[in-house]
Amino acid sequence: MSSQSISLYNLLAKKKQFKKTVNFNLKRIKTALNKLGNPEKKLKNVINIIGSDGKYSVLNTLKYFIEENKQTSAAYISPSLKDIRERFWMGNNYLSHNEIKKTINEIEKLKIQLTIFEVLTLVFILNASKYNNDYNLIEAGALFAKDSTNVFDFPLIQAVVNINKQHLNFVKKKTISEIILQKVGFLSNFTQIYVGKQRLANEKKIKSILKRNLSRKIYSNEWKLIKKKKNFFYKDRKNFIPLKTRNIYSKGLFSNITLAIKIALDIGISKKVISKALPKLKFEGRIQYITTGKLIKKLYPKEKLLIDGCHSEISGKNLSNYLKSIKIPKYGIWSMMKNKDPSNFIKQFKGVFKKIYTVPIIGEKNSLSPKVLEKIAKKNKIDALSIKNFDSVLKKISNKERKVICIFGSLYQCGNVLNKN
Repeated sequence: MSSQSISLYNLLAKKKQFKKTVNFNLKRIKTALNKLGNPEKKLKNVINIIGSDGKYSVLNTLKYFIEENKQTSAAYISPSLKDIRERFWMGNNYLSHNEIKKTINEIEKLKIQLTIFEVLTLVFILNASKYNNDYNLIEAGALFAKDSTNVFDFPLIQAVVNINKQHLNFVKKKTISEIILQKVGFLSNFTQIYVGKQRLANEKKIKSILKRNLSRKIYSNEWKLIKKKKNFFYKDRKNFIPLKTRNIYSKGLFSNITLAIKIALDIGISKKVISKALPKLKFEGRIQYITTGKLIKKLYPKEKLLIDGCHSEISGKNLSNYLKSIKIPKYGIWSMMKNKDPSNFIKQFKGVFKKIYTVPIIGEKNSLSPKVLEKIAKKNKIDALSIKNFDSVLKKISNKERKVICIFGSLYQCGNVLNKN
């Protein structure tokens, strides 16, 4: 991460008024917004994106479609990979480090106890309110009921991506039913709700909860992702769109793209514009091949470097399915945060890698130790070896053998790799 980003994160951590711990409560941020003159009311056409896996890819795809349509959108994402600025897209550029710092200082003057995520949300809202963007795309945090992004009275759309058992650590009842309730049970009654592809049991629970919601509801049976040979297509009653992309490889990501296509069509973006934007799609840290840079120069010509920040059972299965389609040897470099479910995650990769090397996430105190990850992998009958650092493992793996080296399990680690490259 850039030195300026580290400086800003350190600034947030040092402020006694801002708490690093997660504490879901809308009262604090609503009080702050009220004192600031309710800037959230100035944001046009808010699209909330809620769920467990796929928020970033849906948001980013919509952003590509909107911009290809000669319109503008502000975008708020979490987390950032290489630089804190990535969180705050203002329509034509990211906020500068100086603008972020200035806004943090403005928020501090309110003298309200806030969490760091609430401060970051306020940084976005305050600055986005100064622009007259056509759309405002906002990625929710861990849940939604009392998430700091749930502050818009009349959002245009609330899109629900795949919901799974991520974030169980944030709820008292450790069940998928409670996770679903926290994510969809508090959606607006005055919007359009799009629900992406879900497990059948989860979709039934979502439909049951949303029965009482007065908004228009659009479920994934209104469109399809079709695969013919090696090609994917979007299909609904009126449209058939070949998903011609250069940088998207997995069925899971294509499924997220189809949700974004359905939304884009419904807000008036033409099939022609969508088709023109599709080849440009690229998602950093999501099944992304690194093809240039310092790390590539250290590898042999027949070696490929792939990164994916997947960290749930579902997203792990998505990466695993893609890797199984590659008929050359694969080696894994695995890192993971403590609040995840490493055992159910790594099970998805049984028989995929010739060997997995476990490494720490530099700069993250809450990352699992390589020794712990090694033991978990071996318990699941996966050959694994813990290594002290990333550079050492890359040297150990690299040789003239044709192979894919896959770095996976953490978006934070993907960010470290992208910065290192």
